[in-house]
Amino acid sequence: MSKSLPTALGSFEALVERHGIDLTPLGVGTLQVNITKLCNQACRHCHVDASPKRTEAMDRRTLDRCLEVLAQHEAIRTLDITGGAPELHPEFARLVEEARRLGKHVMVRHNLTVQLDPHPVTGERLEHLPAFFAAHGVEVVSSLPYHQEYFTDKQRGRGVFGRSIEAMRRLNAAGYAQEGTGLRLNLVYNPVGSFLPPEQASLEAQYRKELLGRHGVRFDALWTITNMPIHRFKESLERAGTYDDYMARLAAAFNPAAASNVMCRSLISVGHDGRLYDCDFNQMLELALPWTIFELDLAALRGRRILVADHCLGCTAGAGSSCGGTTA
Repeated sequence: MSKSLPTALGSFEALVERHGIDLTPLGVGTLQVNITKLCNQACRHCHVDASPKRTEAMDRRTLDRCLEVLAQHEAIRTLDITGGAPELHPEFARLVEEARRLGKHVMVRHNLTVQLDPHPVTGERLEHLPAFFAAHGVEVVSSLPYHQEYFTDKQRGRGVFGRSIEAMRRLNAAGYAQEGTGLRLNLVYNPVGSFLPPEQASLEAQYRKELLGRHGVRFDALWTITNMPIHRFKESLERAGTYDDYMARLAAAFNPAAASNVMCRSLISVGHDGRLYDCDFNQMLELALPWTIFELDLAALRGRRILVADHCLGCTAGAGSSCGGTTA
């Protein structure tokens, strides 16, 4: 199934077919769960359209079913918790604790400033998060659009860079990105405009030099992620009259090696309402699979046809892009 948008060099589906790429699922190694769209920020590039005004959140029954699925399937080794800011969900801590008790690797998509900003609903401050993450061996994945204040604040809001640096210092103090602790802090780079991210290794070296030298903070790895042409970013492209140009740029940079390693082949995304998707981006476009978490069947999922549309060009351009960085 495909929803196609016109591009200069053909649709995503046409490019995949032209290169003879097999997009059959490989299995489900990661359960990615979006537990809320509530966030303390409202970033310009956010494909989730998360903000302090969103109210969508996973209920207890659905969250418990996610934990049951993890317990029932040894093949699902990783729980990737996302949002919004997932820490704002009242059941967040229990989800982490129970998943770790089951022996699962837990990743949290943590925006850093949620440590310091008041909860949009309760006003509570979550300054305990670094210690909580460390106590449970959580892998922390945090977006930092650039290693300079101007570009980060331009994308995420005034003062975000400074608060992000302070939050990183607190994570470092809790043992993150420190030798011998095994506590991983990975940063995520999204371009601030309608262009592809630079080469991941060289940008990581630049981030490492600048953040350590200027701010004294450390991280383990930098993941580059292409801005997906959906929701807020798509709207900004359309306002600027550059949407077609951006899509053509993605199509021109199509990389068969990246396409063969897209994350949807080994991941399933769960929406706050329990519906299943091939990936988080499909979730935000409501390209749902015909099951919910309550009917999850790994055999059926492995035999499914992955749903694609032209936003998938963002995952296959250049070195590729996934929730774990480059794919080629």
